[in-house]
Amino acid sequence: MSEWLISLEGTEAGHTLALGLALAAALLHAIFGAMQKGRFDPWIMRGAMDFSYGMMAAPFALFVVPWPEPHMWMIFAGAFLIHTAYKVLQAQAYMKGAYTVVYPVVRGTGPLFAVIGATLFFEEHFSVVQWLGVAVLLSGIFGLAVYNLIFMQTQRESLGSALILAVITGLFVALYTTYDAYGIRATANPFTFLAWFFMFDGLVMPIIASRRWLRMEDRPALRPLMTRGVAGGLVAFASFGSIMLATRLDKVGEAAVLRETSTVFAALIGWLVLKETVGPRRIALMGLIAAGAVIVELGG
Repeated sequence: MSEWLISLEGTEAGHTLALGLALAAALLHAIFGAMQKGRFDPWIMRGAMDFSYGMMAAPFALFVVPWPEPHMWMIFAGAFLIHTAYKVLQAQAYMKGAYTVVYPVVRGTGPLFAVIGATLFFEEHFSVVQWLGVAVLLSGIFGLAVYNLIFMQTQRESLGSALILAVITGLFVALYTTYDAYGIRATANPFTFLAWFFMFDGLVMPIIASRRWLRMEDRPALRPLMTRGVAGGLVAFASFGSIMLATRLDKVGEAAVLRETSTVFAALIGWLVLKETVGPRRIALMGLIAAGAVIVELGG
């Protein structure tokens, strides 16, 4: 399968597949975010997810995919540090702010800087039409955050710190998107990067989550927590794997922008699953996000 994927790099078929992978990653990332913010403490939930996908990735890393080339070890070390910082910031933001406010700010900040990073490091250049699409998409994302902020009824006392954390987290989204795109292109087999990344990435948060769980007076039962963790681990495989393969097959900037249609899916999840109200204004803002993504794609 890896040889087939590599053969599609830079082709029209590869572009089409990358488009589908980026949109799939958008839906899956929104599901993953809702799972982390949902029933359990975000730190505990993230630990369960990371433990699950780390354990699932280990056999593939050790026994299935080719071993990484020597230069990949430093790349994995950098990815480990960047993703650990991102996850700590994200969990703190979710603790302090409502999901439908924090998530759009994180995802809206990320693509703008990811496009800039793709320009600097991969010599990708957006057309005027594509930059217009980015502006439309970001106006919808930040408009959605502002709308949710105005009508939010809870967690207002910690809102300022939540928004600051959300912006910083968005910067780390751009950083890991650019860095991981470099990493998956630096190895001959893309699945080598994915398997070893997930194994290493699953090491830290379970330790943090375990210590937090032990300090809790009312500890959540492990069985439902780990059941949800396994499900989240599978979603993480599909979500992160999809966007990383998309950045290998086609342009990093376009994939990063298309993934941020996850904000539309997040709003729908907030409405359908978290029982948050969705009115005509939010529908219009979600329409802007979708329109921006279409303009970026058509302008390429």
